[in-house]
Amino acid sequence: MRKPYHICISGGDELICRSEEDYYRLFNCIALAIHETDSVLLADAEMSTHAHLGVRTDDPMELFSRAWLMYTRYFNSKYGRQGRLGEELPFVLELEGVYHILAAICYILRNPLHHGLSSTPFGYRFSSANVYFRKELGKWLDEALLPEKSYYKHLPRLSSYPPNYKMTQSGVYFRESVIDVAEVENMFLTPRTYIYYMNRLSGEEWRAEQEKDRTQQPPVTLGLIENGISLHSLDKMLSNEYGRSRRSMSDMEVCSIIDRQIVPDLGRSSVYVLNDHELSDAIHYLSQNHFVSESQALRCLATSYPRR
Repeated sequence: MRKPYHICISGGDELICRSEEDYYRLFNCIALAIHETDSVLLADAEMSTHAHLGVRTDDPMELFSRAWLMYTRYFNSKYGRQGRLGEELPFVLELEGVYHILAAICYILRNPLHHGLSSTPFGYRFSSANVYFRKELGKWLDEALLPEKSYYKHLPRLSSYPPNYKMTQSGVYFRESVIDVAEVENMFLTPRTYIYYMNRLSGEEWRAEQEKDRTQQPPVTLGLIENGISLHSLDKMLSNEYGRSRRSMSDMEVCSIIDRQIVPDLGRSSVYVLNDHELSDAIHYLSQNHFVSESQALRCLATSYPRR
């Protein structure tokens, strides 16, 4: 029987998604691995530095390995990079009990909120927050589907996928065709309950609710879900729950300046081949012209990657 898990894939000190295309390709690789391992995807959220998945599977490590190998090949080929991408192993948490699963799904969907990328879970494009109760919440589809003959442009070579997987014009699998929406909706029961959980603040109420499962598993908390992710402090993430965080440039926006402007102006093929002098100039440019912090500039310039 497929058991429920939370899986967190981390890039460590390096970004795993630099562009919109990267986010889409990462989800496609996850979808293919879900099919190949006969698993079930319940929820997802892809970030620039990490990704969260809620799944039912017989082997979470096999699922991770298949998805990550496909994506790493794509990423390395696109950016002229070599070697393993991100941390060697994911953080895997086995879930036991309805309320533990529910809490994990909620924290996955609320992840963009915790990182200050949106004021609500519904304002972030690269997660499944908008696929549940879509009709009841008035979230109508506004993007046409891509003809199947064009799918290959957005997938690894010789990919195998089920006939129910549909792809949008953006080149990403339509999430409703991959995710078991019905199972997740049954956990929340009603659209009003779903909205309530998406807006409920972290705290003792979540812990007390999970005690109803009467398991030996520790309660699912923000600190547990974000294990090993150092992008923001726990206090900062909890503060972001109020949706009042100051808007700053996202990693994807900074990477767009680097990959579309700085790298071409330097006559380079990729951020991964910039030398130390060029990196220093890029950091200065981002700071002076776009008010990018040094830590974000270092992250987006992949300075942790060994230079040739």
